[in-house]
Amino acid sequence: MRYAWQELSSLLLPVACAGCGRPRTELCTACAAALHGAPARPVRPSPRPRGLPPVYAAAPYENAVRAVLLAHKERGALGLAGALGRALAGCARAWAGRPGGAGLLLLVPVPSAPSSTAARGHDPVRRIAAAAARDLRREGLPAEMLPLLRQRRAVADQAGLGARQRRANLAGALELTAGGGRLLRHGLLGRGPLRHGRVILVDDLLTTGSTLAEAARAVGEACGAGREPSVHGGCRAAVVAASPSAFEINRN
Repeated sequence: MRYAWQELSSLLLPVACAGCGRPRTELCTACAAALHGAPARPVRPSPRPRGLPPVYAAAPYENAVRAVLLAHKERGALGLAGALGRALAGCARAWAGRPGGAGLLLLVPVPSAPSSTAARGHDPVRRIAAAAARDLRREGLPAEMLPLLRQRRAVADQAGLGARQRRANLAGALELTAGGGRLLRHGLLGRGPLRHGRVILVDDLLTTGSTLAEAARAVGEACGAGREPSVHGGCRAAVVAASPSAFEINRN
């Protein structure tokens, strides 16, 4: 019912740009350009957590981009999922163009806590990832979104935690579903073994990198122990936005 109300209200209530407040548009041209007007870029937090896979981001997490992500995530502006998905698709497309990127792009969203999903009425990362997969398929790239990860235990709210605290909070918190583990070990959607596809872990935002590092650990553990999860099976990551410092560090 909450999904239905959010969809209905977005049609009936007065619309303003989520990025700048300009009336009569959910996302104005200028704010859309801030979100996906530039090519996806590699980003890296400092310090970089052990096991973090290489990450592409669409835009720095600031100004209009920050406002748009928060509107979708916390205020139920579900119509923004398409624009956010296009930004994420650009990051996945960047990986598809790299060596070894041919084949199926499997977008695996980082799961939200069940309590957060219930409170918000939706899972924002899963919704954005589904939109990104649709966008990639429209371009002729084979892509699927599959929610293969789940929380193994409860974690504390990450807000206000530093990098070391976040790593401790998330350590061992994620695991693959039973079906997800079988899928990654034995083949991707019946289209051949893992080496013929690319697992791309996706999230809406990169700050310390702890969440993606934990997700990569869970994927690597399921696919086979003894190797770095950041490289096992071609695992990579993509996010809509990253902290501005992650872009600055990457330029140095």
